[in-house]
Amino acid sequence: MEFVACNLCGSSRARLRFPSTLARRRSRAPDFRCTSDGYGIHPPIVQCLECGLVYTNPRYETAEITETYRAMEDPLYVLEREGRVLTFERHLRPIEQLLGPGRGRRLLDVGCHVGVFLEIAQAHGWEAWGVEPSRWAVEVARSRGLRVVEGTLREAAFPEAWFDVVTMWDVIEHLSDPMGELREIHRILKPGGWVVIHTMDIESPFARLLGPRWPWLMEMHLYYFSRRTLQHMLERAGFRFHHAAAEGRYLRLGYLATRVRALFPTLGALLSRLVRAARLECLPVYINLGDLFTAYACKPE
Repeated sequence: MEFVACNLCGSSRARLRFPSTLARRRSRAPDFRCTSDGYGIHPPIVQCLECGLVYTNPRYETAEITETYRAMEDPLYVLEREGRVLTFERHLRPIEQLLGPGRGRRLLDVGCHVGVFLEIAQAHGWEAWGVEPSRWAVEVARSRGLRVVEGTLREAAFPEAWFDVVTMWDVIEHLSDPMGELREIHRILKPGGWVVIHTMDIESPFARLLGPRWPWLMEMHLYYFSRRTLQHMLERAGFRFHHAAAEGRYLRLGYLATRVRALFPTLGALLSRLVRAARLECLPVYINLGDLFTAYACKPE
């Protein structure tokens, strides 16, 4: 484990917001998969006394985190493809309302996993690229004919001012150095280009209501942004913040029941039985509790 300073303002002054619960870890290796149900299991989570950024401290060393993601495999993510397709179709819509259709413009998805969003963007006329550390996920994406670079964004070393849009869907909270990532995105974006980031909102009413039982407090999450702290980080990285909006996601009802079961075993077990009995496992449902949001910012021309 390593101690780190605030990634937004550099201060080392912080207060403990949520004590470590790693003693509750289940008898298996740390799980950093996208489909992990390790809710409520996390290292100490602190809040910067200077700027308010919430983050894990101490945390696993960067090299260990990176290697964990390189080795990660997540077959369940592929099985939940239908919900991902509906979610990413919904995510792309406001981008095109703001920026217009793809028309061959170049888009990069950072942490693209198996490339579902790339497929959606490509079908809408974008020249879609992805970068992803998981060797397994890259193989799956490439098998579908997608342009995916294996490794981290910095390792990819894309040309300067090359992309029109860069997206990060549920990625920034996993990064060891989100400020450094945003500065690299600023470098590879064309003047007038846009960055679009989807993440959790630690200051949302739902998160405040649940407190330590908020499900997104998980071992794999290193940062917990609010709309305010993400805006400040984007601005310090050189972007002009445009707006942020709450945005949910689609889940198959059967998959949703497994998520509920991880939080509330008795209720989840009952829900799972009802869903199976009604044969509704594959029914997609849209969930928006207001604790996920998408931020839009541009690189000044």
